[in-house]
Amino acid sequence: MRIFDPHIHMTSRTTDDYEAMYAAGVRAVVEPAFWLGQPRTSPASFYDYFDALLGWEPFRAAQYGIAHHCTIALNPKEANDPRCTPVLDQLPRYLVKDGVVAVGEIGYDSMTPAEDQALAAQLQLAADHELPALVHTPHRDKLAGLRRTLDVVAESALDPQRVLLDHLNETTVKEAKDAGCWLGFSVYPDTKMDEDRMVALLQTYGPEKVLVNSAADWGRSDPLKTRKVAEAMLAAGFTEDDVDQVLWQNPVAFYGLSGRLTLDPPGTDTGATHEGNSILRGGE
Repeated sequence: MRIFDPHIHMTSRTTDDYEAMYAAGVRAVVEPAFWLGQPRTSPASFYDYFDALLGWEPFRAAQYGIAHHCTIALNPKEANDPRCTPVLDQLPRYLVKDGVVAVGEIGYDSMTPAEDQALAAQLQLAADHELPALVHTPHRDKLAGLRRTLDVVAESALDPQRVLLDHLNETTVKEAKDAGCWLGFSVYPDTKMDEDRMVALLQTYGPEKVLVNSAADWGRSDPLKTRKVAEAMLAAGFTEDDVDQVLWQNPVAFYGLSGRLTLDPPGTDTGATHEGNSILRGGE
């Protein structure tokens, strides 16, 4: 079984997670830019973070046989902080990088006017750079947030066929599908979606344009949830081809819209270094 986790924050995870993910069949990931869990105090902290998503993290993933790509953006939560919004002016220099396969995460957190402006600006950047967009739908007031998101997408220069609406659930999937967007679902231990609910949605709506992710980060989350969804699909009667479509083919197709997807990691060499640093500790 081959798995592509299309939304996981590996900067927050350990090398043990990489080992376990590889053993579970994960061979590729996309890491969206997101917030730290505490406020950033200057735009410069974003730039170091973006550089790590383009340098250190792909190197670290490759040591475990996993291809790593990223998406770059000013995330919705920090779009409300005027200390952070100058990042928008610097995004174009990152969006031209080979490892960047979409603009994201963008979208809504609290549905503020500042978030409206950031979303519209970054959808335009996606269109300008011929990149798809990964859009975060809010965790609160989900249906209202989805409808507001779809209105902004409709007003933008970006085709809905190049938009992945993430963190969907039973209340939002139909309208997202009807809009022609790609459908993203985050599967968590206690919140968002779980394996059984995900299988039920797949039985209702089918596997077309559906992406399942773990969205694992620094909170309570599980980087093996993609594998658990695959096993639940098989147990429910889905075929191996169905599983491959949802867990591999669909994320490849969506992020392949960037023209930058490379699914072969550069090679496993635990003695290799990135800017003089290796993944090893305590050895010669």
